[in-house]
Amino acid sequence: MGRKAAVLLSWVLIFSVWLTGFPERILAEEGELITAPHGVLMEASTGKIIYEKDMDTRVKPASITKIMTLLLIFDELEKGNLHMEDQVVTSAYAKSMGGSQVFLEEGEKQSVETMIKCIVIASGNDASVAMAEHIAGSESEFVKRMNERAAGLGMENTHFEDCCGLTESDNHYTSAHDVAKMSRELVTKYPKILEYSSVWMENITHVTYKGSSEFGLTNTNKLVRSYDGCVGLKTGSTSVAKYCVSAVARRNGITLISVVMTAPDYKVRFKDAAAMLNLGFGSCKLYTDENTKSPGTVQIKGGVLEEISCSYKEKFCYLDTKGANTDSIQKKIHMKKTAEAPVKKGEKAGRADYYLDGKKIGSVDLVFDRNVKKAKYRDYLEKICKIFLQGREKNISEKK
Repeated sequence: MGRKAAVLLSWVLIFSVWLTGFPERILAEEGELITAPHGVLMEASTGKIIYEKDMDTRVKPASITKIMTLLLIFDELEKGNLHMEDQVVTSAYAKSMGGSQVFLEEGEKQSVETMIKCIVIASGNDASVAMAEHIAGSESEFVKRMNERAAGLGMENTHFEDCCGLTESDNHYTSAHDVAKMSRELVTKYPKILEYSSVWMENITHVTYKGSSEFGLTNTNKLVRSYDGCVGLKTGSTSVAKYCVSAVARRNGITLISVVMTAPDYKVRFKDAAAMLNLGFGSCKLYTDENTKSPGTVQIKGGVLEEISCSYKEKFCYLDTKGANTDSIQKKIHMKKTAEAPVKKGEKAGRADYYLDGKKIGSVDLVFDRNVKKAKYRDYLEKICKIFLQGREKNISEKK
């Protein structure tokens, strides 16, 4: 299919979506919308797949691997095991990585924050390995954690052999779908990463035995500069993996993740990623219920408190792709009237169901806001004394 025909087909697809409403998911056929053999478009808050093309086939990830490396780094930051100002020492092994690098010297110290920039902006293999060693003691132990994290995210078509994607081992693979999954986990759980991945150019300072020198980082993701709303995330390329990108873009409260794998050249990967993003932004509408108001209280039997309030476990998001009137979405609360002590904070107390045109479109759990211990003899005695004293004070006040 020629270039003009492919472009025409893309516009026909988008126009037909506008006329007839968006299907639950668009499945690509050969030559449709994107040129690359593998791709997927996912909405971040819901995880809903809008478009796909052979998204579950196992392929080489190249430097897209570093998305998982970054995820583990931010996991450690959240746990408090790592801090942005911590100093990371580059080993001889990390320095020897080659490929895409920021030319760290053996023994050189850089902060965790600087290392993150080196990884996500300039795709530094040396910085990735240095961070892996700093966190887990060795790259092999870090990779073990990467695979455990991937399994936890349901990345069924992924296995890592290194932390940067340099290896050409047959046992190092992922899929477009799995890349979208780990990208979603990173950008929704740790949105701060987008502050770094959206940087176009920045300088770092090398301080070694040779002295001090400036080194410029330039973002490998050209969409950051050329696509409206693009804020990341990561590119990759090797002779085997060809050209890959996981592009994250935000517009009008919607965050989309566009993944392209094994594109024939760097222009195609960016063109395809942009085409999917255009399709998504032109067709999607996101409904969000922030759930800021408490849904009510629950009576507690046998507890030190008689009742406690509840809250929503999370905000509710619904991605409409069919042009529905989301203003008509209704919410129904189903909550326990009573509960037996003890009660733990975060335990399920009920459910909020959401309906559109009479059809259930999702739900959110309602949870207890605090712990309530089971009342003991002493608690009952104190309660009786309190009631007695309150009654006495009331009688005295009435006599006055």
